[in-house]
Amino acid sequence: MNILAPVRRDRVLAELPQCLRKEAALHVHKDFHPRVTCACQEHRTGTVGRFKISKVIVVGDLSVGKTCLINRFCKDTFDKNYKATIGVDFEMERFEVLGVPFSLQLWDTAGQERFKCIASTYYRGAQAIIIVFNLNDVASLEHTKQWLADALKENDPASVLLFLVGSKKDLSTPAQYVLMEKDALKVAQEIKAEYWAVSSLTAVPSALRPGSAIENLPVPVSGENVREFFFRVAALTFEANVLAELEKSGARRIGDVVQPVSVPTEPVWMPTKGSLRYAMLLCGLQEAHGHVDNTHAMCGAYLGMWTAHMPSVGRVPLYLCLGV
Repeated sequence: MNILAPVRRDRVLAELPQCLRKEAALHVHKDFHPRVTCACQEHRTGTVGRFKISKVIVVGDLSVGKTCLINRFCKDTFDKNYKATIGVDFEMERFEVLGVPFSLQLWDTAGQERFKCIASTYYRGAQAIIIVFNLNDVASLEHTKQWLADALKENDPASVLLFLVGSKKDLSTPAQYVLMEKDALKVAQEIKAEYWAVSSLTAVPSALRPGSAIENLPVPVSGENVREFFFRVAALTFEANVLAELEKSGARRIGDVVQPVSVPTEPVWMPTKGSLRYAMLLCGLQEAHGHVDNTHAMCGAYLGMWTAHMPSVGRVPLYLCLGV
């Protein structure tokens, strides 16, 4: 039984989305790496299940707009009523990149100091790190290096992609934005991250670049640069994973065909609400009892603990747990 809906048309990527600023980009190539394109065309991308799901963690100060950024892309919504993330939350976004199924597991992390006690449990195993700061708050930009340092304690700096994202661009005056972007570009270059500036609120259809992979898609475009940014994250993460897989399987013969790995249909262990609350209490989230109704946050906290003892959890269909 297939429990997955078809990939949305606007999540099909046949071209490499371009960077925002060339002076702060992971690379400025206009196309996917030739080896990646060739491998996908010839079905020599290795065992698809090995890179079918990539984990992306989103970190940054409290109230810089991490949740709004994710919600704008995943749900096309914007909630003006601020609600702090409790522990962790996550979304699963499915793509088709160069004809290959691919998913991003977006982990939305709390920016509050009291929740850092569980950071190591859900930072682990990330393929990309998104560090978000407020374009109107210099302190939040200064704190990005510490957020990155914390995240890299659980990841190999050489194998993770970094993105520095300035949020709430709609609140900046042109003069303020120019000054802040200058500092942000400097930080991005220092930490070797790709820089983006976004607004989760404003709708800017004109921001679509002529000839881009998403220019002619029949979908509403909400949020300045949000869609383009996440498409870029998906594409570069996919590219990096395929290249890594090709390096591991360099001896594979030309013409080998690998069938995609299907989602298992056997019952998957799923935590109960009671166990999730208990897990949060163990993580130090004392206010969980009787005050938390965010099932996603509880699920994230529990799965974070679970990941610490089961590193392979990143390959498990975690979206099944969303029905808790």
